[in-house]
Amino acid sequence: MNKDHLHNELVRRFLRYVSIDTMSDPHVTDKRPSTEGQLVLLKMLEEELHSMGVKDVDFDPNGYLIARIPSTLSEGTQAPTIGFMAHVDVADDVQGNGVTPQVIESYDGLDITLAKEGVILADENPLLSQYKGTTLIVTDGTTLLGGDDKAGVAIMMETIREMMKEDAPSHGEVEFIFTTDEETGKGMDAFDVSKLNAHCCYTLDGGERGVIEAQCFNAATVVVDFYGIPYHLGAARGKMVSSIAMALSYLSALPRTESPEATDGLYGYYAAEEIQGTSAHTQVTIYVRDFELMHLQRRIDTLRSLAEMTEQLFLGGKVEMSSEIVYKNMYEAIQKDPRIMDAIWESGKKMGITLREDSIRGGTDGARLAEMGIAAPNLYTGAHNLHSLHEWLAVETMVESAHLVKHIIAYWAKESL
Repeated sequence: MNKDHLHNELVRRFLRYVSIDTMSDPHVTDKRPSTEGQLVLLKMLEEELHSMGVKDVDFDPNGYLIARIPSTLSEGTQAPTIGFMAHVDVADDVQGNGVTPQVIESYDGLDITLAKEGVILADENPLLSQYKGTTLIVTDGTTLLGGDDKAGVAIMMETIREMMKEDAPSHGEVEFIFTTDEETGKGMDAFDVSKLNAHCCYTLDGGERGVIEAQCFNAATVVVDFYGIPYHLGAARGKMVSSIAMALSYLSALPRTESPEATDGLYGYYAAEEIQGTSAHTQVTIYVRDFELMHLQRRIDTLRSLAEMTEQLFLGGKVEMSSEIVYKNMYEAIQKDPRIMDAIWESGKKMGITLREDSIRGGTDGARLAEMGIAAPNLYTGAHNLHSLHEWLAVETMVESAHLVKHIIAYWAKESL
C-alpha cells in the first residue's frame, strides 16, 4: 500500500460514511436495526463492495453485511479463515446525526477551536502532542464525529479494495462483517453465526494508537420499577407513597466510589443510565459492569437487596427488578488459541511499532461473537474522546491500523488448519 494514497482514501471514505445519519436508538426494541440510517449505510457499503468486484456479499435486512474474499493461496494450500468486524451505528450519548467534520491537514500542536462551538484543549488531550504536523479530523462541536466505529468501517473497506487488486499478496479466506446497533448492546441479537467460516475475528473498534484489547467488561442491564400510591397532595399525609421518592432513595444508596466517574482500570461500577416516571410509577435503568463475572453477579444481588430494603422503607410501595446479561468478558475465548494474539504481536514486530495490551472499559460486538465461539480481540483505529462533542480522529493511526490488518492477514496465510 502506498501510504499517501492510503491516507487520502481513508479520509475520503471516512468523510463519506460519517455523512450518513446512523445514530442507533436504545429505546427501539421492536425492529432491527433500530434506525433506518444504518440500513442506508449498509446498502451503500454493499454497492461499493460490488463495484470493487467482491462476488460473495451477504446482506441481511436485520442489520448485517458480510463480505467474503476467497483464498488466493496455491492449490492444495489451506489456511484458517479469519474475520474482521466493525459497526456502522454511532452512539446517542450526544447528538450523533448531522455530523459536519472538520479536516485539519497539518495540526499545529495547539488547542483546536471547533467550527461552531467548543475547544479541544491540548492540555486535556496529551495524546494530541504526538500528532503535530499530521492530519486530524474533528467535529464542529455540535455532534460526535463517528470514529466509533466508522473509522473501523473505512479501514475494512479500504483493506478489501486493496485485496481485490490483481497484484495483491496471496492470502487465505477473509470475512468482513459489518453490524448495526452495537452501541445499544443489541448488535448481535439476530446474527446468524453459522454464516461465518472464521476461526477467529478481529474487531476494529478501538482508539489509542498501539492499544490492543483482549479483555472487556462483563455487562448487565438492570431495570428497577418503583410503584407508589398516588394521592391528592393536599391530603397526602399518611396515605401517599411517591415512587419518585422511592427511586431517589434507592439511587442515593449506590456507592459513589463505584460509579463510572470514580473508577478506572479493572474496577467495575454501577451507573444509573436513565430515570423516568411519575409519583405512581418510576422506572430506573442501571448499567452494571465488572471484569469478573462473579463480581458482576454480586453487584446484581446487591441491587436486588437494595430493592427489597427500599420496599420496606416505603410501606405500601412496591419494587420490581429485572436483570439481563448483555455481554461477557471475551478473554476466555481468546486464550483458547495463542495464535490469535500472536498474529497481532508478530505483525507489530514486522512493522516496527510498539503494541500493548489493555482492557476495554466497555464492550464490542466481538464480546458477543466470543460467546458464540469465535474469539475476537479489538484493534485500534485512532479515534479519541468517543461519544463526545470533542471527538477527534488521527488519520496517521488509521493508516497504521490498516497496515496492521494487512500483516495479520499475511500471518494467518502461513498458518495451517
